[in-house]
Amino acid sequence: MSNLSKLIIPLFVLFVVFYAFRKKVMIYDTFLEGAKEGLITVFHIFPSIIAMVFAINIFLNSHLLETMFSVISPLLEKINLPLNILPMAFVRPISGTASLAIMNDIFTNFGPDSFVGRLASTIQGCTDTTIYVLALYFGSIKINKTRHALSTGLFADLIGIIASFIVVSLIF
Repeated sequence: MSNLSKLIIPLFVLFVVFYAFRKKVMIYDTFLEGAKEGLITVFHIFPSIIAMVFAINIFLNSHLLETMFSVISPLLEKINLPLNILPMAFVRPISGTASLAIMNDIFTNFGPDSFVGRLASTIQGCTDTTIYVLALYFGSIKINKTRHALSTGLFADLIGIIASFIVVSLIF
């Protein structure tokens, strides 16, 4: 099985080359045109990505999350929601890599089969990196007014987090 998985990508590339040759497509010229379009796309989305990374770093270094957690921790303890999951739940809509790092920390400290580990896994699967997606996709096609996309995406993330807690509480 592992040998087959190592061959899939080279076989796919060979299939594309032979198919293009059969259809009489200028393979090298088409490849260069696609590479040029890719660089233009990177040039267009780069400012949005830089602005998003800058904003994320300001948010995380402001320690606003820790202050919020200390205020709402008594309420969360009453509904048996582990406080260790909150950083991941708040960071997930902003950065997928940061939420994966937090989930890895949860796995290291509590184990993947613990309640908080299963909750972290479920949240990771039920939510999306909304702000990153908006910055990337809207930035790439130069949309400045996102209208209801941000609020709708964040609301969907909130519903995903609530549903994750309910499902994991009922099943595990």
